Amino acid sequence: MYLNKYSKFDLNKVLVSVFLILFSVFSWANPLPQAKPEEVGMSSERLKKVKTYFDGEVAAGRLPGGVIAIARQGKLVMYESFGKHNPTSSSAMPKDAIFRIYSMTKPLASVAAMALIEDGVIQLTDPVSKWLPEFASMKVSIPIKGTDGKTTYEIIPAARPILVQDLFRHTSGLAYGEITQNEPVKQAYVVAGIYKPGKNEYDSRDMTPAEQVTGVAKAPLAHQPGMIWEYSFASDILGRVVESASKKSLGVFLQERVFKPLKMSDTGFYIPSSNLKRLAEPFEIDPWTKQKFPLMDVSMPPKNDSGGAGAVSTASDYIRFGQMLLNGGVLDGSQVLSPTTIRLMASDHLGDRKSNPLTPGGLLLGTPEGYTFGLGFLVRDKTGMAGVHGSIGEFMWAGYAGTFFWVDPSLQLVAVLMTQQSGPSRGFYRKSMKNLVGQAVIK
Repeated sequence: MYLNKYSKFDLNKVLVSVFLILFSVFSWANPLPQAKPEEVGMSSERLKKVKTYFDGEVAAGRLPGGVIAIARQGKLVMYESFGKHNPTSSSAMPKDAIFRIYSMTKPLASVAAMALIEDGVIQLTDPVSKWLPEFASMKVSIPIKGTDGKTTYEIIPAARPILVQDLFRHTSGLAYGEITQNEPVKQAYVVAGIYKPGKNEYDSRDMTPAEQVTGVAKAPLAHQPGMIWEYSFASDILGRVVESASKKSLGVFLQERVFKPLKMSDTGFYIPSSNLKRLAEPFEIDPWTKQKFPLMDVSMPPKNDSGGAGAVSTASDYIRFGQMLLNGGVLDGSQVLSPTTIRLMASDHLGDRKSNPLTPGGLLLGTPEGYTFGLGFLVRDKTGMAGVHGSIGEFMWAGYAGTFFWVDPSLQLVAVLMTQQSGPSRGFYRKSMKNLVGQAVIK
């Protein structure tokens, strides 16, 4: 009876309409246009190794699950999930799972700050105290080893101001309590409530921006500004500079200038209750170390938008962010940054500066040579030396909970790995991912 209401021509139109709706839904579900791997110089058979490998790690009980997205020449060649969404349930990992990205927030904060530099509001050579007066007269904790082998510390004035550029490249003298060996710095962070030994690491969501700035500024620096690369709170403070310069919270600024233009609809600093069911969870006990690595609570708005470790995102959103970077700051007609800005960010900004306690490549990939640091990214500066696949000029970063991405301009490639797996296995899986994707490139 329903069919009798329509002519054959009308039914064809209905079927076409249904097809177009289904096609649009399918297209919407993919973050970038798709292509067969061979059309963009990659091998379908070799790409299968990526999924096979991570499926094997899940089967062995070493990974809970994750999502992988790989694009070449702007086309998606792999978008797969693996494992479980939550190790305590039987639900499979959905492609739209939301992950705590921790330090993969740092590139987001760096892009926000570079947008203000493009606006003529901030300059890389600005002293941080121009925007945050609390950093006007910093002190430095200098270690002195005595003849008895014991280390004492002398607190002296900083030789020069911390510059905005120092925040981008982690040469500010700031540190992380979880990493630094400088005891006065570590203890000052404890007193300020920035570092909480034995509690959630790299989580400063429970203090206001003003409390964070005051606490970090009161602590001595671990090094003279501009002298040493040490991973640190610098990106959090960069986020505070963005807020001071823009008169907006970091989250609002990123929403306006990055997330909305790029259609990164699931990226932010907490997960609304309606989407919490999509949050990926880790093992309660890390299978590698047999220790607990509790992750931050992202179910409610934080007191501050942490530019260093506070955001959540999806593989879909983040590969769009990476593709924008690869494209020279533009995606789908939205120009977030200039290509000249991207080139500046992905250049060497360390020179011959030394690192403490690990080099940038040593920290991220366990390969101490072959990499330098730019404005918010690890940057490869040598074809050889590094112990993983890659190209000169590629740039990347990763997160405490197991997330990882890189952009390779020479190969026109972007890759994202999203998992929730803290602990020392993170570096192992980053290297595995780099090598597995690299071997799938055939021309």
